[in-house]
Amino acid sequence: MARSKQQEMGLNSGEAFMPAQRAREIHQLMVRTRVLEERMIKMSKSGEGYFWIGGPGEEAFSTCLGLQVKKGQGPEFDYLHLKYRSSAIVMAMGAEMNVSLRQMAMTKTDHSSWGRNFTSHFCIREWNIVPVNSVIAVQFAVAPGTAHVQKRSGGDGVTIVVGGDAGTAEGDFATCMIWSTRPNERLPVLMIVMNNGWGISTAHCNIHACENIIERGKAFGIPGEIVDGNDPVASWDCIQRAMHYCRTERQPFMIEARVSRLFGHSSSSGAPRDAEAVDCIDTFEKRLLQANLMDQASIEAVHTHAKAEVESALQAVLQEARPVAEDVEVGTYAPSEVDRVYPRDYTGLPGA
Repeated sequence: MARSKQQEMGLNSGEAFMPAQRAREIHQLMVRTRVLEERMIKMSKSGEGYFWIGGPGEEAFSTCLGLQVKKGQGPEFDYLHLKYRSSAIVMAMGAEMNVSLRQMAMTKTDHSSWGRNFTSHFCIREWNIVPVNSVIAVQFAVAPGTAHVQKRSGGDGVTIVVGGDAGTAEGDFATCMIWSTRPNERLPVLMIVMNNGWGISTAHCNIHACENIIERGKAFGIPGEIVDGNDPVASWDCIQRAMHYCRTERQPFMIEARVSRLFGHSSSSGAPRDAEAVDCIDTFEKRLLQANLMDQASIEAVHTHAKAEVESALQAVLQEARPVAEDVEVGTYAPSEVDRVYPRDYTGLPGA
């Protein structure tokens, strides 16, 4: 049956096609995440927050990934081992802005750590989001553990591990490839490398002998694909294929997404805007306009609404309680009947 005219409306990248409704949904999520991150950068400069590190420039690929996650708790759902530039993934999964803002403001209401960790260090048990670690690339060494449980339990849940190109120089990356490809023990691990060309201030070309990260997987028999991570259409299609492979074959796959780093490494380097880097939102909006999927007024409305949303959420968060010194022990020590050093009850965070 031929497609209707409305069904044919959408965007193409090569053979990949994205319907108009999906394109507009992704655009809105990308803008909401960018506005959130830019507001948190201001928080780091104004004293409303503290250290900032995040993912402006990675919204296109990360939004497409978050929307395709099989979300839930337990091995039948996807496990996520993320890095500290993954806010767009979590937003696309359905997180509210205050999840990030509470971490940035270090409030006692922070779901992930009770205000005791950096921003973008998510931990959401209900969605199988394993705690983000500040130590580079350790998530790659941990990921095969959840994948092993999924392989043993059956079903089609996969383990998704996301890191940066600099992290692939760590031994943890090799550990993931080894433990995901042992004879008769190949695991459903989707290894994703967000390659922005930089490791803090060191260029990718000064570290890696191989031009493409996915070449590292060939020795282990891990198939891979390189994608323009600034292109939501190509990214969606690539992620869909990779997830289908991992779910059906129960084996690892590697994606190398070429993305931008728009505001430097973190607030420690001043978070300056890189005017020469490709901005995935700008390029996507131009395509939406050219395809008549949105007009300039509707695009501006998305930005205006997102800015109002983040400001309202922030003002509410800034009124919430902050942790006190006595809170540092709570949730730190597991309860023990034989422990005489910490006699009080440390059963975990309130509401956990």
